Amino acid sequence: MLSSSTASSLRLHQPTRPHRRRPPSPPASHQFRSPASRRHLPSVRARRGGGGTIRAIDAAQPFDYESRAAGLLEERQRLKIAIVGFGNFGQFLARTFARQGHTLLAHSRSDYSAAAASLGASYFQDPHDLCECHPDVVLLATSILSAEAVLRTLPLHRLRRNTLFVDVLSVKEFPKNLLLTSLPEDFDVICTHPMFGPESARDGWDGLPFVFDRVRVGDSPARRARADVFLNIFEREGCRMVEMPCADHDAHAAETQFLTHTVGRMLATLDLQPTPIDTKGYETLLRLVDNTCSDSFDLYNGLFMYNKNSTELLNRLESAMDSVKKRLFDGLHEVLRKQLFEGKASPPTNKNAGDVRRKPLLLEGNAASSPPTPNNTAVHLK
Repeated sequence: MLSSSTASSLRLHQPTRPHRRRPPSPPASHQFRSPASRRHLPSVRARRGGGGTIRAIDAAQPFDYESRAAGLLEERQRLKIAIVGFGNFGQFLARTFARQGHTLLAHSRSDYSAAAASLGASYFQDPHDLCECHPDVVLLATSILSAEAVLRTLPLHRLRRNTLFVDVLSVKEFPKNLLLTSLPEDFDVICTHPMFGPESARDGWDGLPFVFDRVRVGDSPARRARADVFLNIFEREGCRMVEMPCADHDAHAAETQFLTHTVGRMLATLDLQPTPIDTKGYETLLRLVDNTCSDSFDLYNGLFMYNKNSTELLNRLESAMDSVKKRLFDGLHEVLRKQLFEGKASPPTNKNAGDVRRKPLLLEGNAASSPPTPNNTAVHLK
């Protein structure tokens, strides 16, 4: 047996049972956190028998309403857009639509199935198949001359009753009246004109004007939101958004667009070529020819036929050319009169007609052997 002193010694050296401490209370700032602010704090669940399970709250939970709401919001920002008229300009717009994540459908009279596939768009040769996909937006991107005929081929009864129609034609009053008279009253209509194309926007859309008119948009929040989402496509790219009535657009476009195309096509008939001594102004003229003539003549013809302001502007342009020619020929006539009736040449009084001081103007005929007189001088002026 152990002595009492030995037993006492053993009791003194026995390991004591560890004291279980409670975890410290969280700071006061943590006690009143909202559920959203406590998402990133781990949760410790005690089990019977000791130990705990650490579970991250920021992982996807079965009832994570915040994540679900964010997903629904992102989904609502994406549209199913049917592009009717998948030519050069339709494909130009489709590239940006696809990059922003919108679902694209395409239809055209020509076969652009390969081009559509390269952009991730579904191509439909039959317009009935296109409309049965129930797009959110039908984008009319045909030529101005064929817009009415193409619209008549669409089976509108296969679309949803509140489908949004948008046109991107270069004139605005004509498509506005066409859509309002051809579509059911429940359909929404927005007339737009991107004031740029593949050539002028090759470096992006930032700062370029985008004109639009909310011709008819329903009062429901969903229909207003859909219109805003579509317009936001161009706003996200940095376009300068210009809301303007269709009539005002056509009045301005006659000068900013039809005049530009007219001058460019007039210069194209001269077959201008670069030279070793090109000035900056001449280089600008060559670029104008390239930019305007890269578009089809149907586009230019549509700018003339379907904008009532174009005829007046064309008459003004012709009158301006006649005025310039008159000033030139008036100065020339004055020099000729001096030669014919006074036997000498003097500078014209018109300061814009030029400076003629070197020698008398040589006219057709034998002007070198005899002084010019009415009998031996032939003057041909238009």
